[in-house]
Amino acid sequence: MSYTITARELKDRLDNGDKVFLLDVREPHEYSMAKIEGSVLIPLGTLPGSLDQLNRDAEIVAYCHRGMRSADAVGFLLQQGFPNVKNLVGGIDIWSVEIDPSVPRYR
Repeated sequence: MSYTITARELKDRLDNGDKVFLLDVREPHEYSMAKIEGSVLIPLGTLPGSLDQLNRDAEIVAYCHRGMRSADAVGFLLQQGFPNVKNLVGGIDIWSVEIDPSVPRYR
């Protein structure tokens, strides 16, 4: 099973009306600058104490700035028994480049 999803695959899934829980694991100041509409912010450092906010039966797509922190989040969630989690390859940065240029890019 693949634990990654591309920006195009995610966009297609969202456009099809698929139920996907978008988990943003960045920090609040990053989230205030740029986000994918409908996402929920749970910073990576607070994820272990926030598992009760997640539905184990949902498909969860985690993202961060470029995909490193969200890869860590996916690994952690898999260890915690969440069966259907994916990392957005390239994070919100690639989302801005390939899907929605109205989402600001930042360093």
